Amino acid sequence: MARTEPTYRLDHLAIAAETLAEGVAWAEARLGCALAGGGAHAAMGTHNRLLSLGPDLYLEVIAIDPEAPRPPHPRWFGLDRFTGPPRLHAWVVAVDDIAHAPAAAGRPLALARGDLRWQMAVPEAGALPFDGVHPAVIAWEGAGHPAPRLPDQGLRLTSLTVSHPEAATLRTTLAPLGDPRVTLTTGASGLSARLSGPRGEILL
Repeated sequence: MARTEPTYRLDHLAIAAETLAEGVAWAEARLGCALAGGGAHAAMGTHNRLLSLGPDLYLEVIAIDPEAPRPPHPRWFGLDRFTGPPRLHAWVVAVDDIAHAPAAAGRPLALARGDLRWQMAVPEAGALPFDGVHPAVIAWEGAGHPAPRLPDQGLRLTSLTVSHPEAATLRTTLAPLGDPRVTLTTGASGLSARLSGPRGEILL
């Protein structure tokens, strides 16, 4: 039987903040619309709020949950060391089988929030490789996904630019993505996204 090659799909963007309230206020002021409810991630000691970017893509604002016990391992997205103002901090791609995640993305963890079930590759140190611009990798279980459950407020992702000094290496790793909205460029490490919506173009 021929080996099935993996495919990656852009799944969501993550804005990190020192507190969820600060992150939500920043995102709502910048985007001009209200975020929907999210929830808590008990295994990571974090919580979030969500915003639709279409039927199969969404944005989350995520922060450490001060009321949750500190987990026995580093939190995802390097949130244990996150400081400064809210900002676009990470991006996530989906695979059908978490075994297809690159080794650099981390070890798979089974997670849940409400009726949603998924596996996510999380680095042992918490922070993603390539100075944090390597995508996190997720595999949803069953048909559940946050995006179609969120109110559609007309925002759409136009482009996501991922910059890193070793962009050529990262480009090889992410060859199965093939999303024309995503551009990998050589330069200082960073992420930027352009959204379009009722208020015109928005840069994150």
